[in-house]
Amino acid sequence: MSASPPPSTIALIAGNGVYPETFVRAARKAGVDRLVVAGFIDETRPNLEETVDAMAWFRVGQLSKMIAFFKKEGVKHVVMVGQIAPKNLFDLRPDLRLLMMLARLKRRNAETLFGGIADEMKKDGIELLPATTFLEEFMPAAGHVAGPNPKKRRWEDAEYGFTIAKASSKLDIGQTVVVRNGTVLAVEAFEGTNEAIKRGGALGKGSATMVKVSKPNQDMRFDVPVVGPDTISTAAAAGVDVIAVEAGMTLILDQSEVFRRCAELKVSLLAVGE
Repeated sequence: MSASPPPSTIALIAGNGVYPETFVRAARKAGVDRLVVAGFIDETRPNLEETVDAMAWFRVGQLSKMIAFFKKEGVKHVVMVGQIAPKNLFDLRPDLRLLMMLARLKRRNAETLFGGIADEMKKDGIELLPATTFLEEFMPAAGHVAGPNPKKRRWEDAEYGFTIAKASSKLDIGQTVVVRNGTVLAVEAFEGTNEAIKRGGALGKGSATMVKVSKPNQDMRFDVPVVGPDTISTAAAAGVDVIAVEAGMTLILDQSEVFRRCAELKVSLLAVGE
């Protein structure tokens, strides 16, 4: 994307959190002329509408209506930015097009669902771009990123947790684990990252390490690992004082606030890799 002029129009399929706002700023900086947004009721922040050129609101499951909106707006390129709460993915009220797509899926998880949506949009000439488009600067390289630089033992826990999280994500269980002194305290599943942090932190008694990774062969068009200010606060409140993310594969959003909270709450943020 960065080596050639950006598309004149890009649409966002916008979930919750600061991710959509971060993308809007980065896309404007990169020279995108027109930004169109598909927002979701009870998910997308309403103030996003003030920063873009066109926006429409949908319920999760209204695939035909969303694609029709993109076609009306002349959209040829789309990015998925921001999460949809897991409970909403399993509380779909699908329209006929989505219902037919779901019927073709052998498994129903975030990867197959979003991949299916990408395939449906492609039928209408709409390409799904990587979720990290224009955001490469927000993906840290290996090393100490923010907060206190922990002792060797905590780095070892981060590396151990990385191995466990990679194995867990390969089985499509979850991409986050919490460890302490070489012991796994919690593994993320359907409940989501924050609940896994809370469970693991309670068992770690103030000295736990959370590790978040990408899936093997991660499809960078969606479900990319993200850490933001709320992750830092949730971890600190739960007793997790080290957070390790996968180097070069994880977005750190609202970086100045993340760094401020790491310093204030004494949470170490690290980037580790293979």
